[in-house]
Amino acid sequence: MTTEQATGQAGNQRTDHTTAQARKTAEALTYSTGFGNEHSSEAVPGALPHGRNSPQRAPLGLYAEQLSGSAFTEPRAHNRRSWLYRIRPSAAHPPFTRVENGAVRSAPFAETVPDPNRLRWNPLPDPAPGTDWLAGLWTLGGNGDTTQRTGMAVHLYHANASMERVFSDADGELLIVPERGGLLLRTELGLLAARPGEVALIPRGVRFRVELLDDTARGYVCENYGAPFQLPDLGPIGANGLANARDFRAPVAAYEDVEGPVEVVNKYCGNLWSATYGHSPLDVVAWHGNHTPYVYDLHRFNVIGTISYDHPDPSIFTVLTSPSDTPGLAGVDFVVFAPRWLVGEDTFRPPYFHRNVMSEYMGLIEGAYDAKAEGFVPGGGSLHNMMSAHGPDRETFDRASAAELKPQKIDDGLAFMFETRWPVTATGQAANADHLQKGYDDVWQGLERHFRS
Repeated sequence: MTTEQATGQAGNQRTDHTTAQARKTAEALTYSTGFGNEHSSEAVPGALPHGRNSPQRAPLGLYAEQLSGSAFTEPRAHNRRSWLYRIRPSAAHPPFTRVENGAVRSAPFAETVPDPNRLRWNPLPDPAPGTDWLAGLWTLGGNGDTTQRTGMAVHLYHANASMERVFSDADGELLIVPERGGLLLRTELGLLAARPGEVALIPRGVRFRVELLDDTARGYVCENYGAPFQLPDLGPIGANGLANARDFRAPVAAYEDVEGPVEVVNKYCGNLWSATYGHSPLDVVAWHGNHTPYVYDLHRFNVIGTISYDHPDPSIFTVLTSPSDTPGLAGVDFVVFAPRWLVGEDTFRPPYFHRNVMSEYMGLIEGAYDAKAEGFVPGGGSLHNMMSAHGPDRETFDRASAAELKPQKIDDGLAFMFETRWPVTATGQAANADHLQKGYDDVWQGLERHFRS
């Protein structure tokens, strides 16, 4: 395990949840590095036991607790678990009661039917004053079944207030993609800062609180109900390339020793449940294991591409994948279109026209996307379900077909895709949203007949 110096340190008391305080904290964080590593960390020297996981008396009067992200008997390479040494055990809480779900929806999605039409949305409107990250979570759609741990959901969020409460998701892991405004994520295992251009991965069941680093925040979330995300196999690429494991940063232990009421919200089988604890549950003083949050800078993605001809399939842009029971067929892939050079000879360089058995939700973090001339803006997104024909719009096709094929640097945008094996069924609120673009199909109008026999 290596340690990377990032931008403070976390204390053992709850801090004021202000933007200025969150920013000061984020600027001085330290991390461990390496995706899938067996990390270990202690906020107080001597808090981590040695030689065993659950000694008769844990050090410093702490409680030992295992958090499992996989079944005990899954193969070692796929097993996820962390041992936590905390001030109070997680079992010490009152009953949870149902609360309103707000704009959060979960699989199975049955408010509408799967739609073969191409759909595109503008960004979410500004939230009402006092909206925290959880209150600002808005579900676009998804597939599968939370009770069967299959499928995924696409959410968006908009917020203008830091959370006072704590949240955990028993249904799946959360891949958070900031588009506007940075986030400070206070998790049980420590602190992460995620800014636009970075992504944060919160494992299933890990409790956390989101504080804002800026006045407002907006972005995307992939909720993965299935197998935990992992780095994709590289095959003929070899041992290196795409997202490098060493670039993923894990938190170091940082705890809150707080007595007093704290609301804890749990997402369980599609619904939100709430309980008021008498203490902060972010009280882990030491931990070790591999069921841990991460943050990753998408600009560090090592893009692999053609240096001869043709546009390669977008699978070479996969950052993380959640495998299914069929080899090579993902429950969900997270794909990034990062800055890169285009040098293909006698090649139509933007993404080609295609129909795909996979369903694609695409979002834009910054700048522009090279296959769309207009209408696709940061904070917005498009949904192309399986076998829906799509590709570059007419203006992009005309320009790329006539372009001089000299080396071209694509560095004015950062786009991503959640790609999934099943159709994404939109929620009722997404299908009827005011920010749903009504004339999306028009971008392909005017693609003229050029055939000459």
